[in-house]
Amino acid sequence: MAKTALITGILGQDGPYLAKLLIEKGYKVYGLMRRYSQPHMGNLKFLGLDKTVELR
Repeated sequence: MAKTALITGILGQDGPYLAKLLIEKGYKVYGLMRRYSQPHMGNLKFLGLDKTVELR
């Protein structure tokens, strides 16, 4: 069974890098983000994580 991680502030400066590290170690990653009218997903897309991280 895969370990699970919850990252608060997934769209911030360090969140995407932490998510990438945990995914490489075999974790299932969930990310919490602030309520935005138009969220900026650039950091996740840059690292190729926009399809592998579940956002809540």
